[in-house]
Amino acid sequence: YRAYYEVVSNAALWFLHHGLWDLPRRPRFDRHWRSAWESYRSVNAAFAAAVVEEAPERAVVVVHDLHLALVPPALATKRPDLEIVHFSHTPFCEPGALRVLPTAASTELLEGMAVATCGFHAERWAANFEACCAEVGVAPPRTFVSSAAADADDLARTAASAACASALRDLDERVGERLVIARVDRIELSKNLLRGFQAYEELLRSQPSWPERVVFVASVYPSREGLAEYLAYRQEVEGLVGRINDVWATEGWTPILYDDSDDHPGAVAALRRADVLLVNPVRDGLNLVAKEGPLVNERNAVLALSREAGAWEELTEAALEVHPFDIAGTAEVLHTALSMGSDERRSRAATLRSLVAARSPADWWADQLAAARPATAAR
Repeated sequence: YRAYYEVVSNAALWFLHHGLWDLPRRPRFDRHWRSAWESYRSVNAAFAAAVVEEAPERAVVVVHDLHLALVPPALATKRPDLEIVHFSHTPFCEPGALRVLPTAASTELLEGMAVATCGFHAERWAANFEACCAEVGVAPPRTFVSSAAADADDLARTAASAACASALRDLDERVGERLVIARVDRIELSKNLLRGFQAYEELLRSQPSWPERVVFVASVYPSREGLAEYLAYRQEVEGLVGRINDVWATEGWTPILYDDSDDHPGAVAALRRADVLLVNPVRDGLNLVAKEGPLVNERNAVLALSREAGAWEELTEAALEVHPFDIAGTAEVLHTALSMGSDERRSRAATLRSLVAARSPADWWADQLAAARPATAAR
C-alpha cells in the first residue's frame, strides 16, 4: 500500500499534475519505481474487485481521483453493465509534462481513464486531458466539467459554534484594529506558502505604511509527512515565518500569526476576520478555500486568487489575479487589496458570495451521476 500511495500516487502522479518536480534531480524511474507501479496496479485491481462484487446490476460507479485511474478498465472488463465515471480532483498536466512519466505508464493511465466518462473541476484540466490523449494516441472519452461546491450548511454550523466564537475573540484580541491577510491551507508544496510569506515581507519592505497596520494570519496543517520533500518544506516555511517575525516585529505587533494545529473552528474564524484572503497555489485542481471564505467572511474580504487554481475560472470577475511565481507582483496585489475602497470591496464580495452560493455539493454530485448517461453527459 505504501508503494501505491506514497511512491506512485503522491510522489509521482501528484507531482506530475501539479508541476512540482525538480527535473534536474527528480523523478527517477528505476527498478523501485517499477515495483511501486505494480503495487499501484494491484491496489487498483483490489478496489475494482470489491466493486465488481458489490455493485447492483447497471449501477453507476463514480471513481475519484488520480489514486484510482486504473479502476475503470478492470470494472468494464468484468462488469460491462456498469456506468463508470472518473472524477479528477487534481489539475491535469499538459502533454509536455506528461512526457516525463515513463511512456508505458502514461499510456496505461490514459487508457484506464478513457474507459470512463471523465470529469474535472475546470475546463482547462479537461482540455489538457484531451490533449494528452491525443498526444499518445488514446481516443478521448466523453468529458464534463463540474466545479465542486463549498458546503454552506456545514460552514455555517462551524461559524456558529462556541469553539469558533472563542477563536474569533482570541484573534480579535491579538489583532486589534489592524487589517488581516488570511490564508487557510495544508502545508503542501502546491499551495505555495513560501512565496506567499515572501510576498508579505516584500509588501512590508516596499510599502512603509503597512508595518504595524496589518497582520498575516495563517491557519495551516501538516500534509504528506511520509515524504521527505514535505518535511523539508515545512521546516523551510516555519523558518521563514520565524525570521520575518524576528526581523519585523515590534512591541505589540507580531507580523505573522502562524497556527499549525489543524484547528478547523480557528481556521473558520480566520476566514471570518479576514480583510484579504490569499490563495496563491502553484497549481490546484479547484481550491475550496477560495469558495469557503466568501461564504463566512464578515468584512467584505478581497480574494487574491492564483490564476493557476481551478476556481479562477469561476471567480475571475470578482477576485484579484495572482501570478503564483511573481513575489513582487503578489505583494502589489496585496497592497491593492488592502488599499481598496469600501464600495469596490462590497461589490466584489457580493459577487463572490453570489457565484459561490449558486452551487451546492448536491449539484456537484448530481452532475457526476448525470454524466454517466450519454444523453446528458456534455462536452
